[in-house]
Amino acid sequence: MYNSEFEGKTIVITGGAGDIGKAVASEFIRRKSRVILIDINGDKLSEAKQALGKEAETYVCDVGSWENVEKTIGEITKKNRIDYLFNNAGIQGEFRKTHEYPPDDFERVIKVNVLGVFYVLKAVSLSMIDNHGGAIVNAASMAGIHGPPNMIAYGASKSAVIGITETAAVDLAPYHIRVNSISPAFMDTKHLWQRQVDLQAEADSQYYDRDPKIVAEQMINAVPMRRCGTLDEISGVVAFLLSNDAGYMTGTNIPIAGGIL
Repeated sequence: MYNSEFEGKTIVITGGAGDIGKAVASEFIRRKSRVILIDINGDKLSEAKQALGKEAETYVCDVGSWENVEKTIGEITKKNRIDYLFNNAGIQGEFRKTHEYPPDDFERVIKVNVLGVFYVLKAVSLSMIDNHGGAIVNAASMAGIHGPPNMIAYGASKSAVIGITETAAVDLAPYHIRVNSISPAFMDTKHLWQRQVDLQAEADSQYYDRDPKIVAEQMINAVPMRRCGTLDEISGVVAFLLSNDAGYMTGTNIPIAGGIL
């Protein structure tokens, strides 16, 4: 449903060149918002801008670097008041058993998924305080709630995102900034879905088969609704949390998981 409250407002989307980032961008373009995409991959950002049209502005930024984030948000705020943030940049990392997990990959995942979320949250919230408020949605995951096998870095990082959301919501409430998070489960993001299926099969654990086709069936059968979620089902929840309809919601994590508890 179209909501005019977003018209003319500015939303910053990190991980903007990915499937979820582009889906949320498309939703807010439809709602006549100014959309600013941030991503580390300049080529994919260019592709995203071409797909979304002139309404999308893009910035190449490594969210795992405070200096890079501070500079990028500074450049954005010279021209725009940031009303909304979808803090979405993240990586899955490798799929290995805990005792086999590479320490360097663990650090890489934490750098993007935890430090990156904090850095962007800090920079944008400072801007929002100066401009008397705003709304933020952080991208967590059901992996941060359940602790899935062979994903210790990703699970730990997304647990941290939920914790960051809860604390930031309390700290920023006096400044009229709401902070919530979403926790998707199995989503139809083609590349990430297939990657997860393939790597869980290769991980050789007791929880999944070695055949990726069977792994996909095992995953879907764990979902009460017996399907993956769609990108629209993420963008709709993000729009709700950023809207005035969620005006009395902060520090909340919403699962988008087809019934997985």
